[in-house]
Amino acid sequence: MTEKELKAAFQALSPEEKARFLEIENREWLESLEYVLKVEGPERVEELLRLLDEYLFRHGVYPANRLSTPYLNTLPKEKEPPYPGDLELERRIANILRWNAAMMVTRANKKADGIGGHIATYASIAELYEVGFNHFFRGPEAGLDRDLVFFQGHASPGNYARAFLEGRLKEEDLENFRREVHPPVPGGRGLSSYPHPWLMPDFWEFPTVSMGLGPIQAIYQARFMRYLEDRGLKPKSSAKVWAFLGDGEHDEPETVGALHLAARENLDNLIFVVNCNLQRLDGPVRGNSKVIQELERLYRGAGWHVIKVVWGSAWDALLAKDKEGHLLRRFEALVDGESQRYAAFGGKELRERFFNTPELKKLIEGMTDEELTELTRSRGGHDMVKIYAAYKAAVEHKGSPVVILARTIKGYGMGPTVMAKNVAHQVKKLTEEDLKEARRFLGIPIPEEKLPELPYYHPGPDSPEVRYLLERRKALGGFVPERRVRFGGGLEVPEEEFFREFYEGSGGREISTTMAFVRILAKLLRHPKIGKYIVPIVPDEARTFGMEALIAQVGVYSPKGQLYIPVDAGTLTAYKESQKGQILEEGITEAGAMAEFIAAGTAYAHWGIPTIPFFITYSMFGLQRIGDLVWAAADQRTRGFFLGATAGRTTLAGEGLQHQDGQSHVYALAAPNLLAYDPAFAYEFAVILEDGLRRMYGRGEDVFYYITIENENYVHPPMPEPREKVKEGILKGLYLFRAGEGKGPKVQLFGTGPIINEALKAQELLAQYGVVADVWSATSYKALYVDAIEAERETRLLGKARRPYVQEVLEGHEGPIVAATDYLKALPNLIRGYVDRPFAVLGTDGFGRSDTREALRDFFEVDARHIAYTALALLHEEGKVTKRTLNQARKDLGLKLEEVPPHRR
Repeated sequence: MTEKELKAAFQALSPEEKARFLEIENREWLESLEYVLKVEGPERVEELLRLLDEYLFRHGVYPANRLSTPYLNTLPKEKEPPYPGDLELERRIANILRWNAAMMVTRANKKADGIGGHIATYASIAELYEVGFNHFFRGPEAGLDRDLVFFQGHASPGNYARAFLEGRLKEEDLENFRREVHPPVPGGRGLSSYPHPWLMPDFWEFPTVSMGLGPIQAIYQARFMRYLEDRGLKPKSSAKVWAFLGDGEHDEPETVGALHLAARENLDNLIFVVNCNLQRLDGPVRGNSKVIQELERLYRGAGWHVIKVVWGSAWDALLAKDKEGHLLRRFEALVDGESQRYAAFGGKELRERFFNTPELKKLIEGMTDEELTELTRSRGGHDMVKIYAAYKAAVEHKGSPVVILARTIKGYGMGPTVMAKNVAHQVKKLTEEDLKEARRFLGIPIPEEKLPELPYYHPGPDSPEVRYLLERRKALGGFVPERRVRFGGGLEVPEEEFFREFYEGSGGREISTTMAFVRILAKLLRHPKIGKYIVPIVPDEARTFGMEALIAQVGVYSPKGQLYIPVDAGTLTAYKESQKGQILEEGITEAGAMAEFIAAGTAYAHWGIPTIPFFITYSMFGLQRIGDLVWAAADQRTRGFFLGATAGRTTLAGEGLQHQDGQSHVYALAAPNLLAYDPAFAYEFAVILEDGLRRMYGRGEDVFYYITIENENYVHPPMPEPREKVKEGILKGLYLFRAGEGKGPKVQLFGTGPIINEALKAQELLAQYGVVADVWSATSYKALYVDAIEAERETRLLGKARRPYVQEVLEGHEGPIVAATDYLKALPNLIRGYVDRPFAVLGTDGFGRSDTREALRDFFEVDARHIAYTALALLHEEGKVTKRTLNQARKDLGLKLEEVPPHRR
């Protein structure tokens, strides 16, 4: 009987007959397996199972429980759909782009030796991009169905080359590649080295490159899309997130750290495309094994659907001819280091080393070295037919994220110096031989005598190539990448009246700034205009920060809802999960939470939805641990509030060295558009929050805020008068909190965060020695520093003679300054050069310790006694306090000064 007749006969069986048939079939298989196990042993069983797997794989069947499948394409030739485009034209476009990208980098380095750039990465990824550009990536005109695409950073010359053919960039722009400060060619804009939205805000959407920041951001962008849809803030759509990344990039923990989240939340709106060109900067990614197989196990184990695109069409005939699996077994024995030799040295090498058995030699009988050389270059990642099949399958897949592992050649088509060589990544210039070979291989119609000029090639605006790519982009909704800001500001944010209750203090109750934050956040969540846009983000520390009531109030987001009854059901703080939950509880991952913060903080641009993220985490685990992602947030103009909780070196009492943060505000100096504050009281926090909402969501400014909050309880006073002047000082970084009374030598005490209470105690101690101290709240040394360096520059270069704010606000307040902080002494020292008087800093340089707050502040010499003594010492240096008084004060205050400073202990 034929296969068709057998299928028909089976389908004709009644349900009872089918059940009986399957029972008999199962018993026969098990009896056969039992015989082999008992007679021939478990090794033979393993061999039979392997042969069965091979048979299935050759027929395109991949059992779901396998972490690794043979080194073959997941989709066999017979399952490839017809290609919908003009293959020849698309290949020609890809080769033109390869040429222009290479010329751009080479010309840039000829003009400015060492300016850098990368040729080989785009050469390996061109077809992977082009199939996407021509058939899948939906642009901004597609509305909510538009796709978000994270491009591989080192391949940016290819994006510029495509924009050149599209008419978005001119030749003058290409000439200014990596020359943004002083573009050498008039009439052109500077092009950034990699994708940088801050530098090219109309072009790039996402900053990437090889630090693993693109992959983790892509995962959380896909997750946040679902969050917006489930909460009703965005209609459901077919939008996808595409992320292109390198095989070597998987060595970065950020690349793989969130894979489980994507699978757990069934993010089938997410597609990773891994450019497996098998090489990184120094050599093979996995010279002694196969990185594609390793990555397959990784992704399958994490719950992703894996599609491998390993071999190009030139191998199809040999695979069909290999009935006994000899070629498959040779593929399994192949390692990446060996594979690169064949791409580098061609068909002769392949004949001698790869086809190394009688059975394999028989497969290639009659093939020339030229045909075998074609085999060495026939990798799935350069075969548009196979790429299209993989992309189509990925887009149509439901239930889980998809990764496409595409095998390519680094430096493909770029000549003998570059292609598949270990030096490929570092090549910035092409030799004369490379140029000739690249021109021939890519089919670029440029005369040989013109090659030394490194000419670009543009087929003309009316050429078939340009018309075709423009038609395809029009059909798919416009150009990609392109950054359009869909929300420029104008959100009706709360005004002063909303925050006024927090101006009045804590009413005699002792609270922490963290408690004040939670109270304000709870009120914001109920706000009729912006409450729905608030996105609290917590990495498994909500209870630590006193936010458990908010969990019951607005719920934790879960796409599956709550499939269980929580153990605390019925209580006021029951753990509530919901598909419409507002809190993003990320688990123990600051990097994941920051990636979510970025997704929420850029939704204004991507979707026109002004979500307002509040990311709260241990301050020690914030800027120090995830500085790369904070920098990426700054680059892509993220908006929102980043809260560093349990902050300060001495404020967090017993936690010790790994938890006590005395440096985050120093790290916050790095990002130019990150505003950093350390408020001491609820009213200060309220003023900063009001300012942030107005600037980011009312005016649409591209800034974001870092605010430290602490867990030390004390009475919060009402805002002093005059309130408008105090509010100005809070935002500018310094204001007079409590003036000293009486007559005597004057001193100015700066306190930050809870340390202001030590300054207030010091004020009282100093009064006992006839010293009058003014106490100032220094809310932001970064703000003071930035203002001062701007004023200095304006005076030096612009002749404006503007005084720094710190000088203006101190006018009329005499005496030396003692600045006490719970952070490194470097922080207040930022403004030392801008004050016209003695300036002493007390800070917490050194490793943290486990002890009480009192003991820690004594150890780091930042408590009231040390502040008072330092003030007296400065006055003594000015001749306003006698040596006798200073010695008596040391005795009275009980100071036992150590020879070795805290930072050396």
